[in-house]
Amino acid sequence: MLTDTGSTRVEAVTAAVAQHVRELRTGRGWSLDELAGRSGVSKGMVVQIEGARTNPSVGTLCRLADAFGVTVARLLEPAADRAVRITRAEEAPLLWRGERGGVGRLLGGLNDPNFVELWEWRLKPGERHGSADHAPGTRELLHILTGTAIVTVDGVDHAVTTGETIEFRADRGHTYRNDGDEDVRLTMVVVMPSGEWDRRVAARPERPA
Repeated sequence: MLTDTGSTRVEAVTAAVAQHVRELRTGRGWSLDELAGRSGVSKGMVVQIEGARTNPSVGTLCRLADAFGVTVARLLEPAADRAVRITRAEEAPLLWRGERGGVGRLLGGLNDPNFVELWEWRLKPGERHGSADHAPGTRELLHILTGTAIVTVDGVDHAVTTGETIEFRADRGHTYRNDGDEDVRLTMVVVMPSGEWDRRVAARPERPA
């Protein structure tokens, strides 16, 4: 969920998401029902998002982005396109806030020629963030800046400590958590394949030649 403290910032990002989702959906000729089916997001929620009447969670944004074959950053970007964009950390959308003060912030993303997202995560002791499967072929790289993160992939725990990097396939359920006594700070890179993903089918269909 968009949790930036500035109300003006939240409203601007919510409006951008509404515009992009609506334009991406109508540009493909999809009905609300079609997008709901492809993404696994309820029709009612899609209506709320397109009407800029709700702040969608990071999980919802991921599902919509996967359905369209774009990055989450694409759904959040301002309407005006620029050849060079510099964003301060405090300007980057805050998409997750833990119950003890942890945060997940999307620092930036690329849609062309490859789909890449750059995230900053901070987990307070005792916090966890669970993520559903991403589009087939998606991979994640996590570099731990401080603390020890427990990264669970396919039900298997991996302890990753300060200075270590873990890489894994993120097209399956995965979780990050902090079981320690100090904050966990990490930088995450998400690399996604291009192409739309319909969650109603078991695997990504072959792209037309």
